[in-house]
Amino acid sequence: MNTQLEVRPLSGSVGAEIRGINLQDQVSDSQIAQIREIWLKFGVIFFRDQPLDCATFQDFAMRFGEVVEYPFVKGLPDFPLIIPVLKLPHEKHNFGGVWHTDTTYLAEPPMATMLIAREIPPYGGDTLFSSNYAAFDSLSPALQETLSGMYAVNSSAKAAVTKTREDRLADSAKASEREELSAEHPVVRVHPETGRRALYVNPGHTTRFVGWTEEESEPLLKYLFNHQVRPEFTCRFAWKVGSIALWDNRCVLHNPINDYHGHKRLLHRITLKGDAPK
Repeated sequence: MNTQLEVRPLSGSVGAEIRGINLQDQVSDSQIAQIREIWLKFGVIFFRDQPLDCATFQDFAMRFGEVVEYPFVKGLPDFPLIIPVLKLPHEKHNFGGVWHTDTTYLAEPPMATMLIAREIPPYGGDTLFSSNYAAFDSLSPALQETLSGMYAVNSSAKAAVTKTREDRLADSAKASEREELSAEHPVVRVHPETGRRALYVNPGHTTRFVGWTEEESEPLLKYLFNHQVRPEFTCRFAWKVGSIALWDNRCVLHNPINDYHGHKRLLHRITLKGDAPK
């Protein structure tokens, strides 16, 4: 018999904490279906006090989709599909420390990302999330219509995000890390499961609109980047050891805050296979 899950929204636009389940126990298919329904509704979901080992963590992630490798950083020796999201006390840059949607420079960006907290600083290190549904819905109808016919170029080499990878590439880079990856995607994406439209550009990877120069693209992109992270579209999650987050890359941005210099922070990350945006 399944225990009824308790859902606690974190904000009015995105994010919910799920309570009433122990992920170390056998999680039934019906519970996974219920969790997925909550995830699709809120964009990002969180679990507390789930000290899963790597094998159990990976098994849980695989209940939601196919686990795939991250293109630039090596995984753990015994679990190559799990990568460390690490900042050491002497390092200044945190991994991915800019508003972004994961790896939109791929032809098929990931459907989702799952993180579990292993070591947390005594303060700071929270992650912000923002709803691209809310960002699109609040645009004027005329701008919605204009953007819906446009495509944008996304690159792995955009300076803002490559800076955040430097420390990890120095000690755990793959041979492919020097390659620049690039892909063109719709500016407005239709979510394949919910049917909702989401603004699908991001400050970390989007460089210009297809058919436009970077100079021509910059003013509109700057407006969209600022618009899509308005406070009322966001939530903020404070990590504790054993906390888990699962977010939907098809409709959610995230930004890990770099405010804990002098302290170590380690999370483990799993990436779930996605499809080509439409």
